[in-house]
Amino acid sequence: MIIINIANQTLTFQNKIYSISSAINGVGEEEGSFKTPLGRFKIAEKFGQKLPLNSVFKARVATGEIYTSDLSQKYPDRDWILTRILWLEGVQSHNENTKERYIYIHGSPDDTIMGVPGSKGCIRMKNSDIIKLFEKVKINEEVTIQ
Repeated sequence: MIIINIANQTLTFQNKIYSISSAINGVGEEEGSFKTPLGRFKIAEKFGQKLPLNSVFKARVATGEIYTSDLSQKYPDRDWILTRILWLEGVQSHNENTKERYIYIHGSPDDTIMGVPGSKGCIRMKNSDIIKLFEKVKINEEVTIQ
């Protein structure tokens, strides 16, 4: 089971603790709120198997781009989803819209600050950390965000 602690900005799996970044807007389940949902979830789908580090995704499809600072400057308003995606699905009535809200655990640019809220609802991780997690986590793995 994956346990995400919003107050501590950590993700714990198999006794390993990773630093994360959740939503800058706080927690909540409302559509369009850009908040991180709370409760119980499962990993619905995984994307990015064997793709290179810093692979860029748009709508869960690898664009063929590799993230660089030059690419970031070219597209300053992009919400960078990199390397791997674990797509969350809510399993409780209050968070059952999570998958439709496109809430993921995903990789981020190396200069993204972890340990503080900063995302648009997703759980951001360092690329090296999301690769480690991705390799161990299975579809339907239980996730708790508290």
